[in-house]
Amino acid sequence: MAHEHTHDHDHEHDHEEHEVITLVDDEGNETLYEILLTIDGQEEFKRNYVLLYPAGAPEDEDVELQAYAYVENEDGSEGELQQIETDAEWDMIEEVFNTFMTEEE
Repeated sequence: MAHEHTHDHDHEHDHEEHEVITLVDDEGNETLYEILLTIDGQEEFKRNYVLLYPAGAPEDEDVELQAYAYVENEDGSEGELQQIETDAEWDMIEEVFNTFMTEEE
């Protein structure tokens, strides 16, 4: 089983449009998510990352974030989301997320 890592947090939106992505689980259920944050991990890990939260979640509600590595297709078309594999990647993502949340306050 892949390492699953989530964060609960209070989030505030500044009423700007966020890119929306649909995730499909193992049972074929589709869930809409908005992209909270993208992280450039090319230098250290040779891939980028994305943090997602459930689309339409109330601003004052704790939500579970989803984090994935994002690998772009070589032809520049839409890429794919992959599980994050190492603790070093999780540490970097958590550090960037904490900085982002501090700046948002």
